[in-house]
Amino acid sequence: MNAAGHLVPEHQVREHDKLRDGVARDLGNAAEHISALLADFKKQALADIADLIAVSSERYGVQLGGQKGNVSITTYDGQYKIERAYADRIVFTEEILAARELINQCISTWSEGANDHLRVLVDRAFRANRQGQLMVKDVLSLLRVEINDPAWKTAMQALKDSIQVNGTAVYIRIYKRQGNTDQYLPINLTLAGV
Repeated sequence: MNAAGHLVPEHQVREHDKLRDGVARDLGNAAEHISALLADFKKQALADIADLIAVSSERYGVQLGGQKGNVSITTYDGQYKIERAYADRIVFTEEILAARELINQCISTWSEGANDHLRVLVDRAFRANRQGQLMVKDVLSLLRVEINDPAWKTAMQALKDSIQVNGTAVYIRIYKRQGNTDQYLPINLTLAGV
């Protein structure tokens, strides 16, 4: 069966197509296996860290609150450092459209007769990634710009109002100490990093 769902007799499939199919299938199967191993590793790492925290809190007779909280643990000899980090997933509501329009109005007012390059700065902050989503850090960088103008302050309030936390992501980062220094380098667990 081909990708369109049509039954094609095997003798009508080119040898190169069969070769490509085999390579893609082998790599896909291997990737699924590695992905499952990484998921199991993350699950085990989170459970082990939670158990360590539970032992520590029990030892001192304290009851800890929720599960959130960044934690860093190291081996006794300092060779490895493991970090558990939580980060909010930020999305923007429809109010971001109003914020962008207000910012554009500010730029238009301020840049009357000026070079159009000023608009590039705002366009850059509002550029979308490949999935069509705004780059959160770029948009939020506008909040750090202090401009004493009522229209700008209104635009920044609209931007703040558009921010919404949409869940939490948990990360496990593992580092290895470099010799006898106090410098740690990450152990890459992503394809891009190895």
